[in-house]
Amino acid sequence: MCGICGEFRFDANKSDLQTLSKMMDRLAARGPDDHGSFFDGAIGLGHRRLSIIDLSSRAHQPMSDQDLGLSLVFNGTIYNYRQLRRELIQYGHQFVSESDTEVILKSYAQWGEDCVSHFDGMFAFGLWDSHKQQLLLARDRLGIKPLYFTENANSLRFASTLPALLAAGDVDTSIDPIALHHHLSLHAVVPAPRTILQGVRKLAPGTILIVNSKGKTVKRYWSLSANRPEIALSESQWIEATHAALKAAVDSHRLAADVPVGVLLSGGLDSSLLVALLDQNVNTFSIGFEDAPKERGSEFEFSDQVVARYNTNHHRYTIPNNQVLTRLPEAIAAMSEPMVAQDAVAFYLLAEQVSKTVKVVQSGQGADEVFAGYFWYPLMQAAQGSDLERFKGFYFDRTHEEFLQTVNPDYHGADHTSQLVTDLLKGSETFLDKVLRMDVTTLIVDDPVKRVDNMTMAWGLEARVPFLDHHLVELAATMPAELKLKENGKYPLKAIARKLLPAAIIDRPKGYFPVPALKYVQGEFLETMREVLTSQACQQRQLFQTDYINKLLAAPESYMTPLQGSKLWHLALLEMWLQEHIL
Repeated sequence: MCGICGEFRFDANKSDLQTLSKMMDRLAARGPDDHGSFFDGAIGLGHRRLSIIDLSSRAHQPMSDQDLGLSLVFNGTIYNYRQLRRELIQYGHQFVSESDTEVILKSYAQWGEDCVSHFDGMFAFGLWDSHKQQLLLARDRLGIKPLYFTENANSLRFASTLPALLAAGDVDTSIDPIALHHHLSLHAVVPAPRTILQGVRKLAPGTILIVNSKGKTVKRYWSLSANRPEIALSESQWIEATHAALKAAVDSHRLAADVPVGVLLSGGLDSSLLVALLDQNVNTFSIGFEDAPKERGSEFEFSDQVVARYNTNHHRYTIPNNQVLTRLPEAIAAMSEPMVAQDAVAFYLLAEQVSKTVKVVQSGQGADEVFAGYFWYPLMQAAQGSDLERFKGFYFDRTHEEFLQTVNPDYHGADHTSQLVTDLLKGSETFLDKVLRMDVTTLIVDDPVKRVDNMTMAWGLEARVPFLDHHLVELAATMPAELKLKENGKYPLKAIARKLLPAAIIDRPKGYFPVPALKYVQGEFLETMREVLTSQACQQRQLFQTDYINKLLAAPESYMTPLQGSKLWHLALLEMWLQEHIL
């Protein structure tokens, strides 16, 4: 819901409309319904609105309360805003709107920076306290909504997307060598606070950043514990508790809206379960591509079964495969950071169609990470060695030695990614508990969650992810990992689904978004990558070693990652992103 931006000046200058307008223009797709700005000396706030809760002008942003001396720009949804509103009224606060935005303002007035711990939802916001001359930046617990910032001696700027910061100028666009190591080793994940660019950082999930004339302070307000409950639960009790928590999440994600809420229905277990739990005539949306000689291009045979059982108002879209490469540059332009997952363009094209019907959808992202649904979890569990060795053998895209062969010596250094993962896997929990905790709080944030936000908001479509409701995530984290791994993973969800969905959907092998045009490293797709990696811009950038590029181009299908991603595509996508956003 929306795009936000702002500037805080450390020097004697005032924030100006010209700088803010450049960022707001770049955020226009995230908020096509309204826009506004606010200035108060050192601070400037900008907003592009996607109207979902309280569609009236009373919910216009930036929202200010002159009596309280507070002004706010907010992106996201507070699912328990009605409950908080009632509570705040009892404390004596008065409201002029029905929006969750105003609830954030009054919550800060009541609880200060601790207000974030009261919010159930996905959010990123910037709140100016004129009395304290202080800016508070905050991001939700699971990092569902993004928040980037850049700073120098004169100012700190923030925005919902990295390209919006670039639009305002004065950003160091050199490559961050440590982030490059993460990107090329960790399946394109660059955890906060880094980004691929030296001059742009992002606020970590579950964190607030306080900025004033003296500088900035970062505080973490939430962390995930994977420790078992003091009183052990039986299997049936775990299933019952999961069912109740997921149902509550699905309902809260539907009810916090003054517009219809649809579902992105892939035909897999996760999205199908969302439809079943909603149990009403909801709008559902599925996308497929033309079949390829080696692979089917859609999963309509499964999504159609859910549609038939729950009588949804269904929309099916079939995209010609030749559109994938044609529209790929648009999807890359919508990426805040380089994303190598091949389904990014699929989500982009799906969101384009869905946004013509609804403004909000629920999506199944997060279920595999929260409930151990991926094939590599049991493989890691059975492996020997240190925690790092058990993880990296199945997840790292390349070894440190291969990284050194991949990039120009100017970017060589220590094995940063192994050190990062070693630190993330510290703790007293079991190995798989630690892996899932890292996955949910770090890896998923900068892979599927970021991808879905970027691709849907590129069309003014808000995607909500009930499987990442923090109450459900906290419950699942305390569940024995062995219970999640039963029946090849996601056992609690499969157990819930037995009474709600056809067995064919529950017991099918896990599927992935089929994008045939980008799966096979050959033909037009290969030629596109060859053109990018041999371009003058790529050669002048001198990011990759020529010998390594030539080796991959000579036998592209021989060089795949452990997760079966193309190493050639990985390089080409990064270069395409840099050419689109930098030069």
